Amino acid sequence: MPQPGNIYNSSHQQQQVTLPRNEASPSYNMVSNKNALQQYAQGPSDRHIEQMDTGGTTPSNYFEEGRVDGGSQLYPSDGDALPGIEGFQIAGEPRPGCQLTACGFPTNGTTLCNFQWVRHLENGIKQSIEGATMYDYVVTADDVGTLLAVDCTPMDDNGRQGDLVTEFANNGNKITCDPEMQSHIDACISKGRAEFEVFVLAYSPEEWELATLVLTRPNYQIKFKQTGNVVIDEKYSQSLQTKIPNGRTTQFVLITAGTTLPFNTQGISEPNNEDYDVRLRDLIVLVMRTFQKKALDAKRKGKA
Repeated sequence: MPQPGNIYNSSHQQQQVTLPRNEASPSYNMVSNKNALQQYAQGPSDRHIEQMDTGGTTPSNYFEEGRVDGGSQLYPSDGDALPGIEGFQIAGEPRPGCQLTACGFPTNGTTLCNFQWVRHLENGIKQSIEGATMYDYVVTADDVGTLLAVDCTPMDDNGRQGDLVTEFANNGNKITCDPEMQSHIDACISKGRAEFEVFVLAYSPEEWELATLVLTRPNYQIKFKQTGNVVIDEKYSQSLQTKIPNGRTTQFVLITAGTTLPFNTQGISEPNNEDYDVRLRDLIVLVMRTFQKKALDAKRKGKA
């Protein structure tokens, strides 16, 4: 039985579909000038910079080996079967911090597949994930509570396009945290307080400073570790946002009251491990969002 075809980026060396867990993929990029994330991804301490595509272009994804031509029942007016993909599936653990890989068997001359990872929200909205246009994708805190899927459009060398194929992660169920992360979140919420060490770009766009992020039920505080100076001490508001860039990165951005603060958890975890740093980033975001939701719910009930 043939194996799923290799996919390669036309600007990179050919590589297998299934990538090692700790190896960055060429898809880990942020589209330039789209939002504040690109500006703050330029810090010299961010080892993911080399993987970020600042040209704003989407690389192509090609199938080369293990081709299974024929067997498709899709025929255009000229009688030739349209490009297709069989056995389309998502490999990987559908949990925050883990990498998913879309793969399958190209048929009917398929040489190119365009990918788009999407979230299906509770309100029925289908949300395309910015920059997630490669065969691999790293699950983040943004995906928790949503239905995560990947759309694939097969094409051939003549530009003919086959039918869109969609596959859902986690067997079509909502993305959840693994038990260990969920236990940490529950413990923080039950205690009513959580403290995390993070790096923050507060006053200099080039120098990450170690800080403590304190999350409680009514408010949150950010203060520098060395000096104790408080950067922010505010109550949760509807306008507070936490934004996460696409890819295997340890960064997130806090946006509130006209202020944009980039954070980084790289090198924070013990033992020092990139996977742990990525998970820590997601843990912080999920705890903060949970505290924010509870604070806003309590505020609305108080006004009712």
